[in-house]
Amino acid sequence: MSLLNAGRVGRPHGLDGSFHVTRPRGALLALGGAVRIGDAIYEIVRRAGTDQRPILRVAGVDDRPAVEALRGGDLLVSRADAPSLPAGEYWPEDLEGCTVLTPEGRDLGCVDRMRALPSCEVLEVGDLLVPMVGDAVLSVDVQARRIVVDPGFLGIPDGGS
Repeated sequence: MSLLNAGRVGRPHGLDGSFHVTRPRGALLALGGAVRIGDAIYEIVRRAGTDQRPILRVAGVDDRPAVEALRGGDLLVSRADAPSLPAGEYWPEDLEGCTVLTPEGRDLGCVDRMRALPSCEVLEVGDLLVPMVGDAVLSVDVQARRIVVDPGFLGIPDGGS
């Protein structure tokens, strides 16, 4: 089963087993949905806060000590349960490990991770940050694991290595 990371269990919120989510992907944390934490699967029985600062409670976690036992655990959601993305948008897991190339085929490295900055999301390719904007990213082929970028826009010469 392919999983997407929806965040991490953060500090408890109140006494009923609710907790803050750190590094959230709010779209993946739906009331009634299932999340894997460690080896167990839990149903989300309470969803409060915002997509940027969600507060969850999951079935079977009913107090602060139970939350503390899970604190720091990844919240994983089945890809099959994830909402579909609009054209041109990708889950970070789909881009991590893709080879980044110039139009001429020069290999610039592999995507280490995608991260959100205040203005846009960027791909970390070694020391290079590639903004996820049309002027920088010319094409993405998830199946072939290739991303073609414009070296001129990124300020890197496209000759030699």
